[in-house]
Amino acid sequence: MINIGEFNKLEVVRTAEFGYYLNAGTGNTSDDVLLPNKSALGKDLSIGDEVNAFIYRDSKDRIIATLKEPLAKVGDVACLKVEGKSKFGSFVNFGLERDILVPFKEQEYTLVEGNKYLFYLYLDKTGRIAATTDIDRYLENIDIENTEEIQENKYRVGDDVVGIVYGFQTNGSAMIAIDNKYRGVILHNEYFTELKEGYELKLRIKKIYEDGKLGLTPRKKPVDERLELQEQILQYIKKNDGFMPFNDKSSPEEIKRVFKQSKNYFKNALGGLMKKGLVVQDEEGTRLK
Repeated sequence: MINIGEFNKLEVVRTAEFGYYLNAGTGNTSDDVLLPNKSALGKDLSIGDEVNAFIYRDSKDRIIATLKEPLAKVGDVACLKVEGKSKFGSFVNFGLERDILVPFKEQEYTLVEGNKYLFYLYLDKTGRIAATTDIDRYLENIDIENTEEIQENKYRVGDDVVGIVYGFQTNGSAMIAIDNKYRGVILHNEYFTELKEGYELKLRIKKIYEDGKLGLTPRKKPVDERLELQEQILQYIKKNDGFMPFNDKSSPEEIKRVFKQSKNYFKNALGGLMKKGLVVQDEEGTRLK
């Protein structure tokens, strides 16, 4: 039997002008699977040859084979582009001639055409490949007792990683997938810019929780972030004739809106500039010294 949505090692049993027929293993020649010439990638195959073919359904819902590697197979979590919408749901490109349907009931948030998001691929009740944004159940926490896994994958505190947003907790913390496999989280007080599902972020591992989930932050190391914020403050003041209406008494909301940082980070950076003798502050704000 063949497995739709996966690679199958199948034998060429017949040839035709338009392609090759592969043995589906049912004992019925009418079940043989067509491998079109264009999907054979230029290979000159003969009867008896074995190929590793990906099996899916074409636009006419026929089971068909290809030697082209898709962007994902059934059972994978992958970042795929939304190509369009229909009355049944949205379609995403997984690298083959036919796009995959994401039914509306499998969309946990609004999908925007042209954007990429994380999806889990599965077979629906009719045997068609489909996708869902409900990926959390298919992700893992790292095994904190498996030191080889931590060393091999470099999932250690302080390491840089790339993650993709796939949802939000009720408190606003962002749910992140690392390497399309592991669960991570950015706490709501760790980011000050707007995040949305599908965003790819450069992150740093801040901690590893007891359950193996990765605690992440988009912030740089404290010393690097403080120096960067100090430079940002100086440039802001210089562009505004040597003055800004912000000081260590400014509201957290104002600081977040202008500098995309917490008030504590802002106060530390401003204090560093004052210690260097570069700025002074008063009740009105802060000036270049």
